[in-house]
Amino acid sequence: MKQQKDAFWLWGAGAAALVLAAGAAVYFYQRDRGTVETNPVAAVTETPRVSAPAPRPVEIVPATPPRSAPLPALDESDAEVSGGLTELVGRDAVTQFLSPQRVVRNIVVTIDNMTREKMALNQRPIKRTGGKFVVSGPEDAPVIAPGNYSRYAPLVAVVSNMDAQTLVAMYRGLQPLFQQAYEDLGNPNRLFNTRLLEVIDHLLQTPDVTGPVRLVQPSVYYRYADPKLESLSSGQKLLIRMGPENAGVIKAKLRQIQAALT
Repeated sequence: MKQQKDAFWLWGAGAAALVLAAGAAVYFYQRDRGTVETNPVAAVTETPRVSAPAPRPVEIVPATPPRSAPLPALDESDAEVSGGLTELVGRDAVTQFLSPQRVVRNIVVTIDNMTREKMALNQRPIKRTGGKFVVSGPEDAPVIAPGNYSRYAPLVAVVSNMDAQTLVAMYRGLQPLFQQAYEDLGNPNRLFNTRLLEVIDHLLQTPDVTGPVRLVQPSVYYRYADPKLESLSSGQKLLIRMGPENAGVIKAKLRQIQAALT
């Protein structure tokens, strides 16, 4: 694991990492230099109206489309996406955490990279986490200092308070933009929604690590001492790195997003 700056997925992982959770859905992803690499749309049920002396046939009216205006072009969609996220989590959270340029493209590439070894740090949708990564324990057996976990608490709190149904409704309204961004990555014959569900399932398989996370430093950079942890994907390493409590919150939200998507 190289020493790197942070980038975090709302989406799911975020997702969101993070419109998705994706990111999740939006899943979020962050790395430090010198550290381990690592209001829903309610369903409306109408009571059939009956008029004397006999019931009248009930006319079935098609549901109103969620949006009447066309979507903006992908590369002109930042204002719309930021506005939707502002309604979802508030202006302060969006200002504090969201990188406002190329939002959809950065979310898509971050989600797509979460099952891989490395992330594209120059395409992160979330700003760098404050504070510095620190280790504790003896020099020859360092561990991730528990104090690092609190660095993620403000962002995790935002994810925890998100309504998964509303997040997914927003994502579905913008889905053509996410699909275009995914195709532009070289996936002309695949659905981004399928990839999103794959990534969520992958992140939910991250092992739970409750004890100290041991590190080694064979050169300048720290690595996980446990080969099984070191072999995990970038997204799974992030969940471990943010601590068991924060990881539990993210996993719970991912399950809610997964349920809303399927």
